[in-house]
Amino acid sequence: MAKTIVTAAITGSIHTPSMSPYLPITPDQIADDAVRAYEAGAAMVHIHVRDPKTGRPSQDLNVIGEVLRKIKSRCNVVVNTTTGAGLGMTAEERLRAIPTFKPELASFNAGSVNFALFDIPDRMGIREWKYDWEKPYLESTRDFIFANTFKTMEEFARTFEENGTKPEMEIYDSAMINNAAYLVSKGLIKKPVYLQFVMGIMGGIPPSAKNLIFLYETARQNFGNDFIWSVCAAGRHQLPMCAVALSMGGNVRVGMEDSLYAGKGVMAKSNADQVEKIVRIAKELSIDIATPDDARQILGLKGIDKVTY
Repeated sequence: MAKTIVTAAITGSIHTPSMSPYLPITPDQIADDAVRAYEAGAAMVHIHVRDPKTGRPSQDLNVIGEVLRKIKSRCNVVVNTTTGAGLGMTAEERLRAIPTFKPELASFNAGSVNFALFDIPDRMGIREWKYDWEKPYLESTRDFIFANTFKTMEEFARTFEENGTKPEMEIYDSAMINNAAYLVSKGLIKKPVYLQFVMGIMGGIPPSAKNLIFLYETARQNFGNDFIWSVCAAGRHQLPMCAVALSMGGNVRVGMEDSLYAGKGVMAKSNADQVEKIVRIAKELSIDIATPDDARQILGLKGIDKVTY
């Protein structure tokens, strides 16, 4: 069995500062948490950034650059930059980090989805907010479509190719596998494709073993054996779905973008808490964990020496 890639999604744009005192906000906090995740066994970190003063999701190139350089100066972890960025940002805002920094890998959202977060405060019992932007930001998703049209996907694919950045195809539902296959058929995305099955987002596919098998089989129908896959799942489903993926021979993503907990009722104090747990589960299954250089070889990445940060 090939080595398994563990990714840590460090801060994301879903959770807000009032939800956890441990959510990384500043460039130093994000970089420190990324390095700790690497030390715990993550071969890859998925990076969003935030306004250091308010914690609001941001796509400020200066902040992104600071985080990328701080991580690179301390370890050789594969850095996967976001092009999802924050809810409500334009496609141009989301994409601009690619030509600026030419990362080895970046997220590529493979279709539109009703990306709904408005129910999180009630589920978490949040009644007080640290910042004024948080509640309206979440409530706005009651009437929000995270738009990734064929036009923008084609533009993103061309930009990725021009800058030597491999796309990680974010798959929120099964139809997005068909979208990825279309882009491959047009020569815009090269095989082997890298699919990240994102489960449990309200508006996307529910997290279950049956649905994960369905996504895998749908990918097989479209790509044969010419794809690599990983899974992440929201909230309490994070570790159970990752455990299922490990048993199926897949790669896994944990991190505070997807869940703020490291077990039932146990809030994660860092991304490393979740990485340590999934690495321990993998080792109990006699699964070898990929190093960053292993991940580069598995995914066919260009190498850290070819980025521009």
